[in-house]
Amino acid sequence: MDDRYKGFIDKFGGAVKQSEKLSAYTTFRTGGTADLFVDITEVDRLAQVIGAAAEFEIPWFVIGGGSNLLISDDGYSGLIIRNRIQRLGVQDNEIVCGAGEPLDRVVDFATELSLTGFEFAAGIWGYIGGAIYGNAGAFGSDVGSLLHQAELIDSEGQLRTEGHDYFEFGYRHSNLKQTGEIVGTAVFQLEPGDQEEIARRTLEIRQLRESKHPLEANSAGCIFKNIEDPQQPMGKLPAGKLLEESGVKELHVGGAAVFENHANIIINTGGATSKDIRRLADIMKEKVKKKFDIELQEEIISIGNI
Repeated sequence: MDDRYKGFIDKFGGAVKQSEKLSAYTTFRTGGTADLFVDITEVDRLAQVIGAAAEFEIPWFVIGGGSNLLISDDGYSGLIIRNRIQRLGVQDNEIVCGAGEPLDRVVDFATELSLTGFEFAAGIWGYIGGAIYGNAGAFGSDVGSLLHQAELIDSEGQLRTEGHDYFEFGYRHSNLKQTGEIVGTAVFQLEPGDQEEIARRTLEIRQLRESKHPLEANSAGCIFKNIEDPQQPMGKLPAGKLLEESGVKELHVGGAAVFENHANIIINTGGATSKDIRRLADIMKEKVKKKFDIELQEEIISIGNI
């Protein structure tokens, strides 16, 4: 065993799993094993684990709900940390939640409290930490516009709190993609609203999402970002529209196939590998480039050599 791993395992004991299959932790249900794996439910513990990884010079990566990840079939050489910090509370019109809370649960919590602002996120897969990292959004709204502040852990395991402006939110972007910091807890500023109207809008958005997105198929949601275009509704040209007009809906590679109801979604029909998914995504991208001379940018995060 690598001496660095031994020191880490000695520090955290039975909490550390070895050679853990990562396919169980992603919605694509693909990916190899992680050398080391730890589940985290407390902010202080997350800081300790990241600090120890730095001390022992072990590469690490934090995952949440695994809904936006494509992990190499060869796995990950280092430590995978699963952020499962779950907490839900309210003060005035602010919701406080852990980074490991499912986004959809926060939507329901806000609805119960008659707080409006989160309806757009109804039915979106994934956890709060990842939603902040990638500034998840839909229907002209996004998570970043609601964030008041968040508790962060840096690459040395140091904790601090930063306000909204620190994150430099943009379309599917936060500066966490540059800093590598991890969200522990977050505070969102909402507005009081009519519970019946909030519930109606939430249901409407869920039903719309369910009509276009796979409910049970192994998928990571949309593969590519929409394209900035001020002449389009809400300033975006849908990548799905370009993909459909490029004729990708019949495509498949191995067990990976384009979802029949949405050209910007790949599903694992059974037995797909991450390489299958990567190859299919590349073909889809090539087709749009050839037809429209537009270079699509991926929403999904790839880990390892795929």
